[in-house]
Amino acid sequence: MEVVLPRCPLPCGLLLLLLLPSPNTGAVIDRPAEEGKEVWGYVTVREDAHMFWWLYYATDRCKSFSELPLIMWLQGGPGGSSTGFGNFEEIGPLDSDLKPRKTTWLQAANLLFVDNPVGTGFSYVNKSDAYAQDLDTVASDMMVLLKIFFSTNREFQTVPFYIFSESYGGKMAAAIGLELYKAVQQGTIKCNFAGVALGDSWISPIDSVLSWGSYLYSMSLLDDNGLAEVFKIAEQVLDAVNKKHYKEATLLWDKAEVVIENNTDGVNFYNILTKSSPMSVMESSLEFTQTHLARLCRRHVRHLQGNTLSELMNGPIRKKLKIIPEDCTWGGQAANVFFNMEEDFMKPVISIVDELLKTGINVTVYNGQLDLIVDTMGQEAWIRKLKWSELPKFNQLKWKALYTNPESSETSAFVKSYKNLAFYWILKAGHMVPSDQGDMALKMMRLVTPQE
Repeated sequence: MEVVLPRCPLPCGLLLLLLLPSPNTGAVIDRPAEEGKEVWGYVTVREDAHMFWWLYYATDRCKSFSELPLIMWLQGGPGGSSTGFGNFEEIGPLDSDLKPRKTTWLQAANLLFVDNPVGTGFSYVNKSDAYAQDLDTVASDMMVLLKIFFSTNREFQTVPFYIFSESYGGKMAAAIGLELYKAVQQGTIKCNFAGVALGDSWISPIDSVLSWGSYLYSMSLLDDNGLAEVFKIAEQVLDAVNKKHYKEATLLWDKAEVVIENNTDGVNFYNILTKSSPMSVMESSLEFTQTHLARLCRRHVRHLQGNTLSELMNGPIRKKLKIIPEDCTWGGQAANVFFNMEEDFMKPVISIVDELLKTGINVTVYNGQLDLIVDTMGQEAWIRKLKWSELPKFNQLKWKALYTNPESSETSAFVKSYKNLAFYWILKAGHMVPSDQGDMALKMMRLVTPQE
């Protein structure tokens, strides 16, 4: 097993340690644990399916990395890159201008970014039939990666491990969390799995769609006629979901978004206080066989890999990593990732969250006040559908106000927590909570991952 260990300073002053993957497993071998460093590599999770991961060690000056939790961050889409968007736009050490981020989560945790499903970001497939087409495959692929990761990074086996997520990443996090719990119980993966955090998550798509009209109407973004139109198409989506016609539901969901755009003069689905920019024509190199899927991909995947971020990842970052195959472009397979998950897209996973709660695993739900695509009303709706035995007691609680710091008099969030379920309402934030309210997101993360 050949290992190359070049060293060079990072833009943010951290020590870079590059480990090339094993040609057989894609895993890295054991190496001394050093604070303030990064490691990355590939794992071949299935034949012709290769998943890229990037780990940052925590930078707290008063504590060793082993005294702080390990957080895996999963992006949405599906097809949005964790190593790109989550890293450089939300919680990583540097922003997209390669300047230090004041609210990086590295202050209080080790961060593991994974480009999943395969084909996302720097992850790639060699054959078209290797893309994941359902949540079961997404979860099983991640079990392969995590098994190798924890067996070759043994210093993290006892560190509390949390899965944080955003948007469709929350749907994947729920399924991955349940499979990881089973693997830990069976002894096939050795780690200290502590909880999942579902941020603006696509847990029950239909509950989001059914609440869009009421939410926009209450914010003066729909009139009576527009509200009636949105309700009408939402009922059609509901009918398709009830009949388990999930491809049809995805098509109707796209139509519902068009109805909303036409009635709101192009409201931004990710922050209702801003306006969506006109969608650009997709590059001619990409062939789309279904118009509605192309439109959905542009709206819900392309915003996660804008031109500036794409130039960064395919330029300086690619050169820094040194292990990306020549024929692999960051984000180049994202559209195919999205298309292959079409039938899975509108399926709810409330039952999976119920199973997680039943096991005793900590489940945190957090949502941005200004998010439309996964609005808070919809999140509250699916939580009411949980069959968790402790739900009545959770519902009886009053929420508590949170402030970013003791000196502040402005409410930044509300929280309600009972046993292993917590809900955070993040004010003045859209779909990407850490991007919009970095201080509050960091504080929430600290509360979710209790540290001595």
